[in-house]
Amino acid sequence: QVQLVESGGGLVQAGGSLRLSCAASGRRTFSSYVMGWFRQAPGKEREFVAVISWSGGSTNYADSVKGRFTISRDIAKNTVSLQMNSLKPEDTAVYYCNAKYGPEEYWGQGTQVTVSS
Repeated sequence: QVQLVESGGGLVQAGGSLRLSCAASGRRTFSSYVMGWFRQAPGKEREFVAVISWSGGSTNYADSVKGRFTISRDIAKNTVSLQMNSLKPEDTAVYYCNAKYGPEEYWGQGTQVTVSS
């Protein structure tokens, strides 16, 4: 059974930084999976934040986080991270880790990020 477990969320002041991590388990390796981060703010739909290719050589970001967030992965450790800098109150949301390979798609339980003004 594939499991994705996020960590690293919390409360931070505007302009601060947080680093989210996602640990994947249930497969010998996740090297073929595209890994990503999504977020959902109260009263809003879940939205794309960032994605990284199976090799780690290609990344893509939502316009709202470009230049502030960096996604990375450690294939050997089956982890994916999201470094978030210059955080804004509008970044407040539950952040979800996502793993996708062909028709397979998995989600973590989410971690709360709250940015105070």
